[in-house]
Amino acid sequence: MIMGTVTTADGTEIFYKDWGPRDAQPIVFHHGWPLSSDDWDTQMLFFVQKGFRVVAHDRRGHGRSAQVSEGHDMDHYAADAFAVVEHLDLRNAVHIGHSTGGGEVARYVARHGQPAGRVAKAVLVSAVPPLMLRTPANPEGLPMEVFDGFRKGVADNRAQMFLDVAAGPFYGFNRPGATVHQGVIQNWWRQGMMGSAKAHYDGIKAFSETDQTEDLRAITVPTLVMHGDDDQIVPIADSALKAIGLLRHGTLKVYPGFQHGMLTTNADVINPDLLAFITG
Repeated sequence: MIMGTVTTADGTEIFYKDWGPRDAQPIVFHHGWPLSSDDWDTQMLFFVQKGFRVVAHDRRGHGRSAQVSEGHDMDHYAADAFAVVEHLDLRNAVHIGHSTGGGEVARYVARHGQPAGRVAKAVLVSAVPPLMLRTPANPEGLPMEVFDGFRKGVADNRAQMFLDVAAGPFYGFNRPGATVHQGVIQNWWRQGMMGSAKAHYDGIKAFSETDQTEDLRAITVPTLVMHGDDDQIVPIADSALKAIGLLRHGTLKVYPGFQHGMLTTNADVINPDLLAFITG
């Protein structure tokens, strides 16, 4: 099992994990805001035990990657992912992105992965594309006030905000009868607090205001879209139900009652479904 870093064209050091046989098909995981590659531990252990090579990196400003001041946008996120892929010379890779990481996957595949012939399939899990923000062209989106609230939370007291998000809507722990896992909440908080407040603040604009309609239209590889219908962070009507209509070879799988953090709380369901898509 290897952990290392790669330096991007603009001098940013990106941390990555690289586990499993060098000659196995690679699966590359892209994490959500404001987390790190550690959010994929359950999936990485599952797939490395199935014989895959699994790779995950910390986005710039997140986790163990450099806390640079600039570049917290989808273009840089995708270019940084490509730097990792090229450094490791990953080919025939499956790219899986959660939430903001889904936006990163969409831009990476459209701008870098497909043109370089390095992508086999893609998966968007509870992902932000095509566009979260309400605009005249996207009247079903969320109002700017929602994202301004996130910005205020990060600026005023992100430590408390991160506890509140993890203990509430992210995993659906605010729903009546929900089984609350304190370890999951603390691990989410731990990952968030490892990162840069500026990266988290700037990243809100990246995940909420980036229109990825054309990225989705450009993707030609088979793409699985997975979303819970009780997602309180990225509502399914604003994301998955629109994304599937833009993808050329997309498959939509909706999970009744599942929430935004279903990769963690419902890994027993999600992991086998990911495996079936990858090997199908």
